[in-house]
Amino acid sequence: MNEEKIWIQLLLLLGVAVVTVLLTRSTADARHQAVRRVLLALFALATAAAILFPTLLGRAAGLVGVGRGADLVLYLLVIAFLSFIATTYRRMKATDRQITELTRELSLTEARLEQAGLPTAHQAGDGGTHPGHGHAPAAPPQQAQPRPDAAAQPDTPPDTEPDTP
Repeated sequence: MNEEKIWIQLLLLLGVAVVTVLLTRSTADARHQAVRRVLLALFALATAAAILFPTLLGRAAGLVGVGRGADLVLYLLVIAFLSFIATTYRRMKATDRQITELTRELSLTEARLEQAGLPTAHQAGDGGTHPGHGHAPAAPPQQAQPRPDAAAQPDTPPDTEPDTP
């Protein structure tokens, strides 16, 4: 029984270590990232202590008035999950605002360029436009006139062989 307990403890500790390393790799600003790393280190230490000494979790639960250590963990996870949802929602709303501002600025810039008679970023190189834009192409593309001797030559370039079944 004790040997089985050691294996599950090792697997759980390895899982906590992997998650800790993955979560410290962030692109957030320096202050936010420092706070996140400190909290993550505290979480990793508390988790490792709970795995290695499961009776500590039961005692901590008793101190705060919760019957079992597993219940305490569940309550803490619910709080962490709700915090994650709230911060993700705020971040998503901020991103939506940034996209709206950038779209407005891009539209105004394109309108200014069109008024000045300059090409815009959405005009394709062949005179056409990207889908979703109401601009008509400037001129239809010129088609090459066939050469008189082209009728006798195959449609494939001379350096390739035609496909055979």
